Amino acid sequence: MALYAATLLLLGGCRKDLCYDHPDHAFSVQVNLTATWEQEWERSYQTDWQSVWNPAWPQRYDDLRPDVPTGIRARIYTGGTAENEGNLSPEGGRLYMNEGTHDLLFYNNDTEYIVFNDIAALASASATTRSLTRGAFEALHAGERTVNQPDMLYGAYIGSYEALPTQETVGLPVRLQPLTYTYLVRYEFQQGFQYVALARGALAGMAESVYLNDGHTGPEAATVMFDCTLRDYGPEATVKSFGIPDYPGDHYGDGTRTTERSYHLNLEVRLHNGAM
Repeated sequence: MALYAATLLLLGGCRKDLCYDHPDHAFSVQVNLTATWEQEWERSYQTDWQSVWNPAWPQRYDDLRPDVPTGIRARIYTGGTAENEGNLSPEGGRLYMNEGTHDLLFYNNDTEYIVFNDIAALASASATTRSLTRGAFEALHAGERTVNQPDMLYGAYIGSYEALPTQETVGLPVRLQPLTYTYLVRYEFQQGFQYVALARGALAGMAESVYLNDGHTGPEAATVMFDCTLRDYGPEATVKSFGIPDYPGDHYGDGTRTTERSYHLNLEVRLHNGAM
């Protein structure tokens, strides 16, 4: 009986310094993350769109708010290099890390068109979107990559988080903010719209990438492609973008752009007789 009890004890025990299959044993600090989401689709600068919204438009202002994603990707950096990562529910969950000072990066993990670059290094971790070839628009904006609209992307960053071992799990509230924004594009025809069978457009001069650690956009410009819905007044589209290049974003920086640039809105239509 004594031998049997000792065998059970040996089989059921787990040394903390050797156990890597159980995160609560492999890491000395446990953090209970609680996530909230800032479901904003635009930033009001010159115009407060919510207060001047036209009730005759087919969408209400709140209809354009993005949904809460289906999950969170958490990355823990030590000395600027990724040390640990994991997935959490959209509400949050248990986050494991070693004792010490870390930088914490969070973003939603349910994107389809987003491409993450240099994600292992905090300073250069960025997001862009996939290329899309459309010859007519490429010729109009030489030097710009033509791309799909990015998915809705949220992000949050906590720098120099001090992880200390405690007897109880530490709470950590995190608010994830939008890194992708929505443009409501309306083309209004004065005449001839009855001949239009299909319409698609492009926003040129938009940011090709966004940096995850502070939300600023990269200097390179891209042309964002989109398809339109035909309304009774003309084509319409809701277009997602990272915003304009070289811009800090008002929740990370001072809201000033570093260079003056030009931006273009294009439209291509196909008529019922097949002509473009």
